[in-house]
Amino acid sequence: QVQLVESGGGLVQAGGSLRLSCAASGLTFSTGMGWFRQAPGKEREFVAGITWSGGGGTYYADSVKGRFTISGDNAKKMVYLQMNSLKPEETAAYYCAASNLWNPRPVALASYNYWGQGTQVTVSS
Repeated sequence: QVQLVESGGGLVQAGGSLRLSCAASGLTFSTGMGWFRQAPGKEREFVAGITWSGGGGTYYADSVKGRFTISGDNAKKMVYLQMNSLKPEETAAYYCAASNLWNPRPVALASYNYWGQGTQVTVSS
């Protein structure tokens, strides 16, 4: 069974940095992976994504562009999210996701087949 496990969350002051990691097991093929976040009472929203093949690349929500960096290794089935200059409003559970669609839309929640359990990020003011 496919499992995605996030780590690296925690408590950080506003302006600080965290690096999240996601390790996938039981996943023999994926076309892309991504990060979403969900604050209490709010919708799950796209943060960053990475696709592996031709036409692939990295993708970011406008709100994190220039501050967050996604990276990964398809062979190792690992993906990372470096988060800099964190803001209190970015307090949320952060979820790793993976897709095996032939041509996923990285920003779309529905493009992802598998999800991790989430890791909590709390940014204090």
